[in-house]
Amino acid sequence: MEDTVWTNQVTLWGTAAGEALFSHESHGQRFYRFPLAVCRLSRRQDQLWVLATRAQLASLQPLPGRPVAVEGQLRSFNNRSGQGSRLVISVLARQLTERTTGEDLNCVRLSGVLCKPPVLRRTPLGRCICDVMLAVNRRYGRADYLPCIAWGQVAAQVGAMAVGDRLSLEGRFQSREYTKVTGDSSQVRTAFEVSIMQLTDPPCREIL
Repeated sequence: MEDTVWTNQVTLWGTAAGEALFSHESHGQRFYRFPLAVCRLSRRQDQLWVLATRAQLASLQPLPGRPVAVEGQLRSFNNRSGQGSRLVISVLARQLTERTTGEDLNCVRLSGVLCKPPVLRRTPLGRCICDVMLAVNRRYGRADYLPCIAWGQVAAQVGAMAVGDRLSLEGRFQSREYTKVTGDSSQVRTAFEVSIMQLTDPPCREIL
């Protein structure tokens, strides 16, 4: 993949649904993870993970139940523990503040390249669905691998693309429960993906 930094922007307005627990340390900075509940228009809630530093969280205590606004970027992590989903997607907070007004908001802008062939299929009622994996470059040769899903006419457009094609989109970050069956047992897990609302013009570069 060429050394290009593409758009990766997320805005979430929601309600903190739990305490912030230690996640990891990177370059001497400790990061904490907490769940954010964001309502859709249907009133269904997405439970999304937010990563933030202790300094960002300091003014938001106590955290659970607090209305929060997050500006940040999507980050992917390959979970090799054997517990839970293999690909974990979180929002790395750049700005984290208390929200005082407004309805819940969930807005994602991404651009990158397709790193797997699109999977185009139809529902039993005949509606088109397309699953794609989008690679969004960071600096220094790293990338985040973000699963995306499109519906209807947008699904048909994305389904005609090939590996290596550039894709720019606007959508929403969402959670979805599924059942993982292994041998004689089953486990309910949560998958995270970007639901594509529309395709956009070629991206402008930004510094991540």
